[in-house]
Amino acid sequence: MILGDLDLTTDEFILDEVDIHIQANLEDELVKEALKTRIEGMLSGFQSDLSSISSEIQTLQQQSVSMSLRLKNRQAVRSQLSQLVDELVVPSIMISVILDSTVTEQDFLEQLHELNNKINFAKELSFRETLACADIQDIVDRLKIKAVSKIREFILQKIYSFRKPMTNYQIPQNTLLKYRFFYQFLLANERTVAKEIRDEYVDTMSKIYYSYFKSYSGRLLKVQYEDVADKDDLMGVEDTPSLKSRNTIFTLGQRGAVLSPAELEGPILIPHAAQRGDCRYPYETLFRSQHYALLDNGCREFLFLSDFFMVAGNSALDLFNSVMGKTLSMFLKNMSTYVSDCYDSIAVFLCIHIILRFKAITAKRNVPALDRYWEAVLEMLWPRFELILEMNIQSIRNTDPQKLGVLDTRPHYITRRYAEFCSAIVSINQTFPNERTNALLGQLQIEVENFVLRMAAEFPSRRDQLIFLINNYDMMLGVLMERASDDSKEVEGFQQLLLARTQEFIEEILAPPFGGMISFVKESEALMEKGQLDKLKNDEVRITQLVRGFSSTWKQSVEALSQDVMRSFTNFKNGTSIIQGALTQLIQYYHGFHKILSQPTFRSLAARSELINLHHLMVEVKKHKPNF
Repeated sequence: MILGDLDLTTDEFILDEVDIHIQANLEDELVKEALKTRIEGMLSGFQSDLSSISSEIQTLQQQSVSMSLRLKNRQAVRSQLSQLVDELVVPSIMISVILDSTVTEQDFLEQLHELNNKINFAKELSFRETLACADIQDIVDRLKIKAVSKIREFILQKIYSFRKPMTNYQIPQNTLLKYRFFYQFLLANERTVAKEIRDEYVDTMSKIYYSYFKSYSGRLLKVQYEDVADKDDLMGVEDTPSLKSRNTIFTLGQRGAVLSPAELEGPILIPHAAQRGDCRYPYETLFRSQHYALLDNGCREFLFLSDFFMVAGNSALDLFNSVMGKTLSMFLKNMSTYVSDCYDSIAVFLCIHIILRFKAITAKRNVPALDRYWEAVLEMLWPRFELILEMNIQSIRNTDPQKLGVLDTRPHYITRRYAEFCSAIVSINQTFPNERTNALLGQLQIEVENFVLRMAAEFPSRRDQLIFLINNYDMMLGVLMERASDDSKEVEGFQQLLLARTQEFIEEILAPPFGGMISFVKESEALMEKGQLDKLKNDEVRITQLVRGFSSTWKQSVEALSQDVMRSFTNFKNGTSIIQGALTQLIQYYHGFHKILSQPTFRSLAARSELINLHHLMVEVKKHKPNF
């Protein structure tokens, strides 16, 4: 019983322990559940708090943006209102300066700029119908009227000062340029006054330029050469005392210096000073002086008009023509009168090239104002130059050699005129080449070549004909080469003619003393080419005579030939060149003679031993060459 009770108690004990353990577990679960519930509550609270904070941040951001926008708007309004207030206020300093200061003071110019701004602002406000504009409109208008009045009086006084005798109008012009804003102010605010000033300026300067250039041109003509070419002073006419006195008609001489940079843009002539010194000038010098004065004044005037009156393009050109038109018309009328009675082709051609250079100068200065005038002058000068040149061509074509006096192998005065004239035109034309000029010079050269041939035909002997031709070709070539380039058509043409006639003359002068030998050499060389030299093997007598004749007479013949040549040619250098050419040709013929006699056909000839050694002959011939 006792053991059974013990066992029961133990079981109960175990059950109690299990119950306790279960109960403890249940309590733990309850605690955990309660803790979980608390944590969930706390997290839920945190989540709610975070949502509230996020909402508040968003609200704050919206408020910040709104405040920033309001601040920006307020600042913009404040700036505009501040500017509006500033522009609406007319300071007392502006009023006192505009009313009391002289227009040349710097303060007046500064306040005029401010006044111009306020006038423009008032116009802008009036377009917007701003009520505040009425508060300042009256005082701004009265200040504008006062400023316009003072400016008008100042500018008109400056323009009237141009009219005083001996006035250097460039000085008041420079003064006006310092105050160019005055005209800008008038143009913007009182166009009728601006037009009045512009019209007054145009009228005044137009009269000043016309008066000055009319007087200057008239005084220049008093220092022109009195002796000028007329319609009978042509290249192909007979030499007369009156034509000899006008030797510059066909000669450039120092006249070409007018195109040099130093003289082209040099100081203009002072007519009364030239008269006191009894100086006289060719027309092109007066033309250069007159037109350089026009170029200088014209460029300065155009730049002034463009700057002061604020014009450009066609408006500037129209305004310039309003000022200078009367003067330019006078120039063209005077030019037309001169050109219609001018027969000095070199003067006309120099005037053409003066204009071409002045045209380049104005283009470099970027002043187009005189372009139409330059073209008008060229349209007068080119046809006249061509007409005079054609008259000279015709005069040479119509020349009758039999009416030109005694025949002479020296250079003819007509070819000398041509050479001087052609070299002048070619040298001038090289800078601004003109095809029409080149064509006319080509026609003139053909007529001169034909004339020289007609003159040469008057000589009875071919020798004298060749001397005449060589002397004339050599003279023309020498004169041309002094001025024209070596590759010019004229130089090349006469070089070929001179070379051909010189070669023919050398054959002509070698023929009398050495003709037999030369004929034999030419005949033998022709037979050698055909392989028929044996045809001459029986000419031993002839060959012996040629060998001995040359050996005994060549020195005397060469000496006589040299003296004859030097007497025949006016140019020592040319004569020397011809002698050298003749001696060289003689040696070549004698060398050919040697070569022929060394052929098998003639090797047995006894006369071969009498031939002069070729080297010895060359040494001896050199002694006969004239020295420079």
